[in-house]
Amino acid sequence: MKVALTGASGFLGPVFVQRLLERGHTVHVLARDVKRTLARLPEGVSGSFFDATTPLSPEALGGAEAVVHLAGEPVAQRWTQSARQRIRDSRVVGTRLLVEALRAAGTVRHFVSASAIGYYGSHRGAEPLTESSSPGEDFLAGVCRAWEAEALQAASAGIRTVVPRIGVVLHPEGGALKKMLPPFRLGLGGRMGSGQQYLSWVHREDTLGLLLFALEHPELSGPLNVTAPEPVTNADFSRALGAALGRPAVVPVPSFALKAALGEMSEVVLGGQRALPRHAREAGYPFQFPTLPEALRSLLG
Repeated sequence: MKVALTGASGFLGPVFVQRLLERGHTVHVLARDVKRTLARLPEGVSGSFFDATTPLSPEALGGAEAVVHLAGEPVAQRWTQSARQRIRDSRVVGTRLLVEALRAAGTVRHFVSASAIGYYGSHRGAEPLTESSSPGEDFLAGVCRAWEAEALQAASAGIRTVVPRIGVVLHPEGGALKKMLPPFRLGLGGRMGSGQQYLSWVHREDTLGLLLFALEHPELSGPLNVTAPEPVTNADFSRALGAALGRPAVVPVPSFALKAALGEMSEVVLGGQRALPRHAREAGYPFQFPTLPEALRSLLG
């Protein structure tokens, strides 16, 4: 199957391209800097220009039968007014332009458009959250609702659409774990705030596996929580990470310090969601790393 992919230069993109090629798919990337993106990828991958603010020609999809949309402005930054606009536009406007192109192309039969567990809001406590749970009301929840609404316009055109709500992806090469490792390796890690907020983590290999599962299983459609089956509290995560590194994890980060450093974005860290992968389990996805200790052993040796 020919797959067009956005976000090929991001944290997940290059490894996902490799997985697609290993499974016999042909890959066509859509990127702002096509030359630089292709330089990071294996030979044989083609590319076209795509920017979240510029209409996309249907021909730019290269005759793809499937589109996987992973691009988006990083959320982990101080949310100034301009940053909020970039976060929203990169997802909402970018998805709208992409959907317009794939509907016009006439070749696309499958659309996998990333979302996030931020859909559920930042303060849901220990409430189990499945794909049918209600959305939250904060900034990121609003972005995710609008983001998914644009993606689901493809479904109204008869294109099978899956919306993976991705949790906290773990790998030392990027994301939250990369930022946490330096202080934890020095024995200076610990819970953030109260530590009682849930962290819905997922190993990077299961993230890639679930994206491929969504792409290749035509019975799937709609939202799909991309999280491990056993979310943990921030305090439990900190203890598990310290144990995996052979270091104490007893230096807490106070809430006021996080708010001072991160501003409103600190609510993502101090809040949390207990998101459960109900649809993935019902569809028979075999998690490679269902529990945190084995995931951390895999990632940290």
